Amino acid sequence: MSDPSRPRASLRTAVVWDVLRDALDRRVKATGRDSLDVLDTGGGSGKFAVPLARLGHHVTVVDPSPNALFALERRAAEAEVAHRVKGVQGDAHGLFDVVERGGYDAVLCHGVLEYVDDPAESVRNAVAALRSEGVLSLLAAGLGGAVLARALAGHFSEARQALEDPDGRWGAGDPMPRRFTAERLTALVEGAGLRVGAVHGVRVFADLVPGVLVDTEPGALDALLKLEAAAAELPAFHSVATQLHVLGETAGAAEV
Repeated sequence: MSDPSRPRASLRTAVVWDVLRDALDRRVKATGRDSLDVLDTGGGSGKFAVPLARLGHHVTVVDPSPNALFALERRAAEAEVAHRVKGVQGDAHGLFDVVERGGYDAVLCHGVLEYVDDPAESVRNAVAALRSEGVLSLLAAGLGGAVLARALAGHFSEARQALEDPDGRWGAGDPMPRRFTAERLTALVEGAGLRVGAVHGVRVFADLVPGVLVDTEPGALDALLKLEAAAAELPAFHSVATQLHVLGETAGAAEV
């Protein structure tokens, strides 16, 4: 899978792309089909959908924002994959008002659970959209990364508040409505009936390293990418990651 915007932005997506690519490759081999049907809930302007379509998959993006869907249409056209990308307006709560149940080989739920009223319902809906053998890619804001970031910025009271707040918020000015621990995310996945295939910490170091260092030091970007990849699977670093990625698998998919 080609890295979307390889430079600095790749620090935010590389781990997720690697896990997702491997999961979809396994599904392609298991199904014997050349392409998969993928649902991207809250997929916005197509940061994941368009590269997936470039691989030949057919992607349906559900997003509540008309502006995001317009940007998706434009991005897909520029990438010459408009015939493989479909955008529909909707949200995780009313998902089956706009898409069919059990119609997808893979469902992406990235940056959604932080904003919905009922995260458990959103995960259940995502799972219900899967075929009997399928995978769920779940990406959400991590509690530990926010606590660490506030503390390193000298906002110690806010760091403590985030640590103790049920939603992981550091105050009224916090733009993130909710954050998660790895344990909470895996519980949501398992509660919806899936097996947890993998848990990864995302942006463990990337948000803490000065941008000027990455941009100016020869080889720094590649070295940081390798460091992120090496730390992503280690549970010790899940607690300080800015984001957490959980791969859920149906029983049939897990047997492949």
